[in-house]
Amino acid sequence: MSLDYSHLFKSFNKVDLNAIKNVSLMSRVDEKFAFHESKLFDILNQLTKHYNILLINNKMVQDYHTLYLDTDDRLFFHQHHNGNYARNKVRFRKYVDSGLCFLEIKHKNNKKMTIKKRIQVDSIPDKNLTSEQKDYIDSILEQNNTLISQQTICFHRMTFIHNNNLERLTIDINLSYSHKNQKGEFKNLVIAELKKGKSQPTSDFKKILKKYNINPLRLSKYCMTTLMLDKSVKYNRFKEKLLLINKIIKP
Repeated sequence: MSLDYSHLFKSFNKVDLNAIKNVSLMSRVDEKFAFHESKLFDILNQLTKHYNILLINNKMVQDYHTLYLDTDDRLFFHQHHNGNYARNKVRFRKYVDSGLCFLEIKHKNNKKMTIKKRIQVDSIPDKNLTSEQKDYIDSILEQNNTLISQQTICFHRMTFIHNNNLERLTIDINLSYSHKNQKGEFKNLVIAELKKGKSQPTSDFKKILKKYNINPLRLSKYCMTTLMLDKSVKYNRFKEKLLLINKIIKP
């Protein structure tokens, strides 16, 4: 981790994975935000009265490894790029500190709701999907696409739940990505994601970010890293976002 936040974490009430399960929000409204890591100390300090932090094995910053799957011509990337309201992401995600690993499918519907379904697996596969995994994906997507491994994305995550509202907040730092012999990172970038039920009140986190003129940003880690790894894909729709991200992470 690039900076040490441990002294700030002492001010938070701690919760375990059982508390997180109560706000799993597998069907939810998502909002993302991006800002420079230099702002994170002040923002975390203001979260203490509204949020509890997840503690796993005495760690409050957890390690995540994610392998994304897509077709050879990147169907899921192009669904997002073309502005399709109904779109999908398929990934294996390893929650390193808890030892859990899942095959996850995220579907965004035309009402802008995110619906996530998943099954537990032993590990992220090195090569091919098992027949069970393939059947599960096909049954959820109601399609029969040939999916291959694309990039791996790693990051450190802090997870918070609101004291009173049905709301979960994740804050990701140290984002890196790799595919075959290519790799890169987004230094100094913080990506926060607010996940809440559709009828929940205005988030305290959003109120805090307004003080810093940080507004919601439609952002996909998979799409942004695809652009960095594959210069042949079209990127017109994401051009402004790339410029904004580069502006944010400048020293």
